[in-house]
Amino acid sequence: EKKAAVSSSRYKTLQKEAERSPERFWAKAAGELLWMKPWKKVLKMQHPFVEWFVGGKLNISVNCLDRHLDGPRKNKAAIIWEGEPGDCRTLTYQQLYYEVCRFANGLKSLGVAPGDRVALYMPMVPEAAIAMLACARIGATHSVVFGGFSAEALRDRINDAKAKALITADGCYRRGAVLALKTAADQAVESAPTIEKVVVVKRTGAAVAWNPGRDLWWHDLVEKSSPICPPAALDSEHPLFILYTSGSTGKPKGVLHTTGGYLTQAALTTKLIFDLREEDTYWCTADIGWVTGHSYVIYGPLANGATTVMYEGAPLHPQPDRFWSLIAKHRVSIFYTAPTAIRTFIRL
Repeated sequence: EKKAAVSSSRYKTLQKEAERSPERFWAKAAGELLWMKPWKKVLKMQHPFVEWFVGGKLNISVNCLDRHLDGPRKNKAAIIWEGEPGDCRTLTYQQLYYEVCRFANGLKSLGVAPGDRVALYMPMVPEAAIAMLACARIGATHSVVFGGFSAEALRDRINDAKAKALITADGCYRRGAVLALKTAADQAVESAPTIEKVVVVKRTGAAVAWNPGRDLWWHDLVEKSSPICPPAALDSEHPLFILYTSGSTGKPKGVLHTTGGYLTQAALTTKLIFDLREEDTYWCTADIGWVTGHSYVIYGPLANGATTVMYEGAPLHPQPDRFWSLIAKHRVSIFYTAPTAIRTFIRL
């Protein structure tokens, strides 16, 4: 309580400010972001349509990367990644910036333009975060489909969004086995006429079927790409991503999230709820296939210049203490996981 960024009394003050003048409260929060053009109106509401920071322009990848490069955060770990077999990678903010720019230029070379939709069907690898940020950099709208979903589920989401490109991987590791993501992706794309290119991350090295005119390796695409990509100045209401409901209660529904209001909320809630400090190593165990993964693995932490941990595999592999061994190994100071996981650990 004494060390918290938001003490109980400060929280009550913030609550009163938000209740008294929501527009002023959110304008102040948005003011902590980097805007390329200031907004003219905080909130425009014509029920059921809501627009935030009308007329303002910004870029989410700039807020998550570029603005951290002028000071000591440049060499700070942005992403600490561990694969299920135990392989690790760390990307500093500077390194992540270069990787995002390279892939953004790669997407442009494939003809992906602002407003185009890009589907992601990926394991929890750094390239997933890089692809999301690269789409945001050039103004393409990403649609992440959970890597555990079937080929049919992927196909339906691609077709609904009319995605132009698909980013996937040869496979991933789960409970000690290799899952064939590319096989499911190929099945989905057979009935997805809008897909022009499929970019494949080499993760497991497993043999995969190949369509020479359509498929290309991630490493080949970025090899010749420039590490500098000017960010698009995007309207506050520019579509950032589409995320579909699971479909467990009927046909999956695509929820569209726009740029300015979404980042304001993600950045503020990450900072306040988790009491993030400069020295923290923060780990949210959500998959990027869920909105929690979007907001609290990628956009919220990186907008705050935090170190975020990503883990590829199952929580109980090879032993039930895998999460705790990762916490010890990477010195995680803030841990965010699901009640289901906690109940499982208690039972074990």
